[in-house]
Order: sequence, then structure tokens, then C-alpha cells
Amino acid sequence: MALLLKIAIAMVVLIYPVAIYFGLQHFQPKYLAITLAALVILRAIFTNSELLKAVKGLWIIIFVAGLSVAGFSFFSNSDLGLKLYPVIISVSFLIIFAFSLINPPSVIERLARLQEPDLPEEGVAYTRKVTQVWCGFFVFNILVSLYTVIFTSTKIWTLYNGLISYLLMGSLFISELVYRKWILKKGS
Repeated sequence: MALLLKIAIAMVVLIYPVAIYFGLQHFQPKYLAITLAALVILRAIFTNSELLKAVKGLWIIIFVAGLSVAGFSFFSNSDLGLKLYPVIISVSFLIIFAFSLINPPSVIERLARLQEPDLPEEGVAYTRKVTQVWCGFFVFNILVSLYTVIFTSTKIWTLYNGLISYLLMGSLFISELVYRKWILKKGS
């Protein structure tokens, strides 16, 4: 049951920008803020990520930031707080990835070791560089996402945060995967 709830929460987080866009067509922001607060609370209860635990206090910061923007939107009846939530998520990913560079193993090394437990030293160096690339991506994503919050319409905000950012993430992931397979084949 807990696994199904975790999957459902992850799906809600993924469709969050689109849900907010359509929700704002029918509801005042303060009512959507209640939904965001519930999502933040459920994520805090059911997220037991090893990486979140490793970055001491990060889950508390995410929890407080999420409830703060939900509270802001509730009390001001503004969509600003609702739109800031994807920025909070990107900032949390940046912190996790950057923290893993300071306190190895890096996030990508941890993932790589799931397939190859005896990762050679050059593999560790490579995964560190890939983690740095992801950090750069998250900085870019935070800046663009924040720009869409402050300077663009809800439609543009939804388009970037609900589609374009996911396409960019997927492109980066697939590009790295193809590059890695090409490098491994070239080295064989």
C-alpha cells in the first residue's frame, strides 16, 4: 500500500504544473494551496529517501518551504506560491546532487553501482562529472523556472515546468546514456 501511495505522490508531483494550470481555471488559488499543503505533508510522511536523509535537514527545509509557499498562496489567494513549488523541487535536487559531490559517492555513482557494484576508478571519475553536469542543469532549470514564475503567464509557466523541463531532463538523461554506451563500446 505504501508503495502505491509513493507512486501516486510521484505522479501528482510530475503532473503538478498541468494540474495547477487547469485547477486555476476552476478554483481560487487558496483552494489549490490546500491541495499543495496536503501533497507536501504526504511527501514528508512517505519519502524515506536515503539521499534526503544524508543531507541532514533537507527534508525539513523542503517541508517548510513547501508549506510556506502553500500558506502564502492560501492567505494571499495568489498563484505565486503555487508556481514556486517546482522551483523548490529543483533546488532540492540541486542540493542533493551538489552535496553528493562534497560527500561522495555522488548520486550518479550510487546509481551506477546498482548495475556495476565494482565500479572502476575511471567510472567513479566519470560519474562525478555527470553529477556536475546535472548540477549545472538544475541551476539552469531553477533560473528558467523562476523566470517563468515572475515574468510570464500561467500558460508559459505550465509549458516550461510541465513539459519543456521534463523534455530537457529526459534529453540529458538519454544523451548521457547514449554517450556512455558509445564510450564503453569505443573502449572495448
